Amino acid sequence: MTQTASDQVTIDIYSDVVCPWCAIGYGQLTKALDELDGEIAAEIRWRPFELNPDMPNEGEEQSAHLARKYGRSPEEGAAVRGQMKSVADSAGVSLSYEGDDEAPAAMMWNTRDCHKLLGFALEQMGPQVQTQLKLALFKAHFNRRRSLADREVLLDIAVSVGLHRQAAKTALDDADLEARVVAEERQAWDLNISGVPAMIVNGKFMIPGAQSPETYVNALRRVAEKSRTTV
Repeated sequence: MTQTASDQVTIDIYSDVVCPWCAIGYGQLTKALDELDGEIAAEIRWRPFELNPDMPNEGEEQSAHLARKYGRSPEEGAAVRGQMKSVADSAGVSLSYEGDDEAPAAMMWNTRDCHKLLGFALEQMGPQVQTQLKLALFKAHFNRRRSLADREVLLDIAVSVGLHRQAAKTALDDADLEARVVAEERQAWDLNISGVPAMIVNGKFMIPGAQSPETYVNALRRVAEKSRTTV
C-alpha cells in the first residue's frame, strides 16, 4: 500500500498457524487492503491462539484429529475440505502440498513454540517481519507439511525471514516470552474470542471469522470513519 492513505488502522489478528481459515482470512484481508490502497493503510500484528494447546509434540494425523474433535465422518471431512479449498482458491491461498516427493500425512502440531517465535519477531523486528514469519509458517505447515513441533525446523524458518538463529533459539527457551504468549491467549478469551481468525481493529472493533474481501472493506471503512469522528 502507498504511504498516502488518509486513514491508518492497526489490525491485531488472533490466529493459529495450523488453522486453514486463518490463512484464508489473511488472503481475503489482503485483497481488501489492496482495494483500499490510498484510502486506508493497516499495520498488522499477529496474536497467539492455540487451537490444540494440549497437543503432544509428536502431533496427530489431521483426519483422525478432526474426526475425534468434531465427530466428522470421512465423507463429511472430505466435504468440508472441498468447501475450504474452493474458498481458499478465491482468496488466492494454497492449502495443498507443493513438495517434489510424495506428500507426507497432513498433521496437527503443538504450536506454542511458533507463537513464541512470532512474539519474538514482533518485539525485535517489527510487524512486517512478523508477518513474513507467519506466512512462512503457514507455508511450512500447509504446503510443505513440515513438523512445527521440531525446533530445528522452526529455527530454519526463522532464519529464512531474517531472524538470527541463536537469538531465536534463545527466545524459544525464554520463560518470560512464553508467559507473555500465555497472557495474550488469556486476553483473547477475555475478549470472548473462542475461534479464529478474529481481527481486532484499532484495539476495540472485532471482525470475527474469515470474511469476504467486501466485508473487510466495509468494516474497515466504518472503523476508519468512527475513529475520525472520535478524535
